[in-house]
Amino acid sequence: MENQTLHPDTINALRYGADASFAMLAGIQLDVFTPLSNGPLTAAQIAEFIGVGSTRLPLLLYALVAAGLLTEQNGKFANTSESQHFLVKGAPAYVGNMYGQIASQWSAKLKTAESIRTGHPQAHVDFSQSPREEVEALLRRINVRTVATAQALLEHYDFSLAQTLVDVGGGGGGLALIITKACPHLQATVVELPEVTPITQKIVDEEEGAKRVTVLAADATSAPIPGSYDIAVLQRVLQVLSPEDARQVVFNTGTAINPGGTIYIVGQILDDSRTSPISAVAANLTWINLYMEGESYTEYEHRIWLSEAGFVDIERANFFVAEGLGVMTARKRG
Repeated sequence: MENQTLHPDTINALRYGADASFAMLAGIQLDVFTPLSNGPLTAAQIAEFIGVGSTRLPLLLYALVAAGLLTEQNGKFANTSESQHFLVKGAPAYVGNMYGQIASQWSAKLKTAESIRTGHPQAHVDFSQSPREEVEALLRRINVRTVATAQALLEHYDFSLAQTLVDVGGGGGGLALIITKACPHLQATVVELPEVTPITQKIVDEEEGAKRVTVLAADATSAPIPGSYDIAVLQRVLQVLSPEDARQVVFNTGTAINPGGTIYIVGQILDDSRTSPISAVAANLTWINLYMEGESYTEYEHRIWLSEAGFVDIERANFFVAEGLGVMTARKRG
C-alpha cells in the first residue's frame, strides 16, 4: 500500500479565509463599495471618493477581488452582484452598519483560549457593572440589528388578532417600537432589568413610542412576568443565560401568556447534533468570551422548556430572520 501524503488543506483554507474576512471588514469600514455603485473605478478614483491615500489601497482592493467581493478588469474595480446588493450604503439590504459589532465580536473571539483557560470571559459584558453610556451605546446598536428581526416576524406571522405583546429582555425596545408602529392596534410591554429600563424608557420617549410601548422593570429569571399578554417575544435572551435560567425564563414567560397566545423565541438555535447551523455553532465562541454562562441551545432543549411551560404546537421555523437567527414558536395551551 502506498503511503498517502497529507496536506494541511483544511488548515490553510481556514487561515486564508480569516484573511478574506479581515479584508471585507476593512472594505466596509472604508466604504469602498459605495463609490462603485455606479460602475467601475480605478484605485485612485476610489481613494479620492473615500478620502484616503492611493498608495496602499490597491492591496486591499485586490484582496477583496480574491475574496469574491470585487472584480477587476484593465485596472478598474467593480462590485460583484452580492456586494452591490448588500454593501452599498443607502441600499435597502445594506448590512455594513453591523461592522462595529463584527469587529467587536472578532476581537473577543481572539481571546477564546484564555477565556477557557482562566474560566472567566475575557471580554465580559455585565450591565450592572458597565458605565451607563456604554450600556446605552450597546442597546442602540442592538436596536439597529433588531430591525431585520422585527420585519421578518411581521412578514411571516399574523399579529392582527393580538392586542398585547411582551418583549422579554427587550433591551432598547427596538422590536416593540417597530412592531407596534406596523400594528397600531397592539400595545407592547418591554421587560428588562432595573438597571437597564431607564435607558429603554429614554429611547422609547425619543421615538415618541410611549403611548404604545410600556417599559417594565423585572427579572424574568426569578419571578413570573407581571401582566397578561397575547404574544411574547424572547429575542437573543436565552443564549446569554445558563440552562436553568433559560428554562426558568421560558416558564415565567409562559405564566403571563393568555390561553391560546403565542410565544416567539428568536436566537441562535442549534440542531440536535450541535454541529449546525454554522452561525449558531460559531456564536458559542462569542458567548465564551462575553458571558459567564450561556450558549446556543438545541431545538430539543427549546422543546422541553416550552412543553414544561404549558405550550403546545411547538414548531421551528424553516427560515432565518437575520444573521442566522432561528425562530421557535408555540401556542399556550388553553
